[in-house]
Amino acid sequence: MRSLAVILAFLALGPALGADDKSDVADLLGKSIVGSKRALSDLRKFLEPKIASVPKLDSAAAWTKYADKMRGEVLDKVVYRGAAAEWRDLETNVEWLDTIAGGPGYRLKKVRYEAVPGLWIPALLYEPEKRSGKVACAMNVMGHDRNGKEADYQQIRSINLVKRGMLVLNVEWFAFGQLRDKNYAHGRMNQLDLCGTSGLAPFYLSLKRGLDVLLSHPNADPSRVAVSGLSGGGWQTIYISALDPRVTLSNPVAGYSGFRTRLKDFRDLGDSEQTPTDMATVADYDHFTAMLAPRHLLLTYNAKDDCCFQAGYALPPLLEVARPVYRLFDREKSLRSHVNHVPGTHNYEKENREAFYKSVAAAFFPNQRDFRTEEIDCKGELKKLADVSVPLPEKNADFNSLARALVANLPREPEIPDDADELAAWKKSRRAKLADIVRAKQYQVQLGFGDGDKQGRNFRWALNLDDVWNLPVVELSRGGVKGTALVVHDDGRAKSADVVERLLKENYRVFVVDPLFFGESKVLPREYLFELMVSTVGERPLGIQAGQIAAVARWVRSQHAEPITLVAKGKRACLAALVAAALDDKTIANLQLEGGMISLKEVITSNMSVDQAAELFCFGLLEWFDMPQLSTLAASRPVQLP
Repeated sequence: MRSLAVILAFLALGPALGADDKSDVADLLGKSIVGSKRALSDLRKFLEPKIASVPKLDSAAAWTKYADKMRGEVLDKVVYRGAAAEWRDLETNVEWLDTIAGGPGYRLKKVRYEAVPGLWIPALLYEPEKRSGKVACAMNVMGHDRNGKEADYQQIRSINLVKRGMLVLNVEWFAFGQLRDKNYAHGRMNQLDLCGTSGLAPFYLSLKRGLDVLLSHPNADPSRVAVSGLSGGGWQTIYISALDPRVTLSNPVAGYSGFRTRLKDFRDLGDSEQTPTDMATVADYDHFTAMLAPRHLLLTYNAKDDCCFQAGYALPPLLEVARPVYRLFDREKSLRSHVNHVPGTHNYEKENREAFYKSVAAAFFPNQRDFRTEEIDCKGELKKLADVSVPLPEKNADFNSLARALVANLPREPEIPDDADELAAWKKSRRAKLADIVRAKQYQVQLGFGDGDKQGRNFRWALNLDDVWNLPVVELSRGGVKGTALVVHDDGRAKSADVVERLLKENYRVFVVDPLFFGESKVLPREYLFELMVSTVGERPLGIQAGQIAAVARWVRSQHAEPITLVAKGKRACLAALVAAALDDKTIANLQLEGGMISLKEVITSNMSVDQAAELFCFGLLEWFDMPQLSTLAASRPVQLP
């Protein structure tokens, strides 16, 4: 039965192509087949059903049990993977440094602590000069602000809280403030993912150990612990608050929306730390919001947010999920929301700060009628960068140095057996391991519609795979065909004319395909954010691409009963082709790779970021495989490495 998607692709093919051997190959390759929006449409339909949903439970006890289970699974299956499982139980190393004068009634203590081995986080503790007994405390986290903890709105909030008698820890965030360095760029956390260790772990442990530092203070009241931050700080706030029950008041400000919301409004698509590998298989941000129950939660969003997470569309779905859960605990008043209108843009200015102070009053000082919720003017007390800088070790670890340390002993079990029987068994087990790592799929071409010239030499095909993916393929040939080649190019088929011309001159019948995220199958803009979405729902871009290439190769083989030569150009295409050949040991007879990597370790030694080529960061691939192991799995066909 023809699906609507395939019929539409067929109708888009247009007039027949010319059959003249002198036709402009580049022109033939560049004509649209499935349309520029097809890949995005296919991808959204593919992703949404895979996002975990929040169940409807009928009692507070049932929800508590479920939330505890979710916390455990997110921590075990998402955060503490690989070496992070060892980092998890290490004691928090803390070094207290200088104390400086603050303003009237408080002082600032400089502190640094070790989030993961060798990686120190600078922070400031705002401490009341006069205090007795246990006092409420707060951890203020930074977002995407190059000024870091020097930012005025961050200092004003911290000063206002300490003037109300609270202990306040202001922690720095990766890539901003004192940690503003390319090696802390969030897209480089995925270097750890490639090694089989969660790149999210340093982010989470920075927050967890920040709470450790704050609550180690002799005057800290563990029953009154707030966390708040803007933007990326809002993301940090909901993440640590949902997963660490020590937080008793959470106020994320313009910091997140649910994954389903993000698939509707692409402004909300999050960076690597906000879209970690496999998270959506366990929990979405809808879950995280509800997991705060029955604790205090203030959701702050901006009416005219010019960045992301605009109140009108981001806030209602979260409240819709969270309210019934708070109702189970009879704690509906503990769930608050605030929509900012002045200025209404992406901010944590006075109106939003005062909304936070009101929540602090309700949660921590319910019987203190004189607790002031109006902001205290403290602009004269703000510090300069030099004042709030905290000394760090000369060689503080970063994402790249952590990955370099991990990669020194990878891949595991690199030896390839020499004995034929042992090699056969090795290939079988390793092929299964590879299939699991890349989440391999055995796609089948269900329907294929083509449009060609009168001599039957040049065709454009629209192929439907498993009623999920619609792929564009161009077929080209000249006289005296001696074999069939399938081409994949990093820059898409429209840029593959040089490769195709060479193969045509060698008398190949040539098929050129654009798998997902290549050429006409690109998903724009900011494509890598969609690739992160693929990984967070438990799939892998590399596995999808390899599966699509192998499926097209099988289809080509069914059309022309002759061996298939798979030709790839570019790092991304070469890796996808090599994985396809390694997994399918029957269809692909020969493999030609041009411009690929000698080793997957190049991703780390060249310090790549996930936005450059997300497929190369497949979680755990380098933990078990490098090019020699992948090439051996494809060794029944000659493999030409650069």
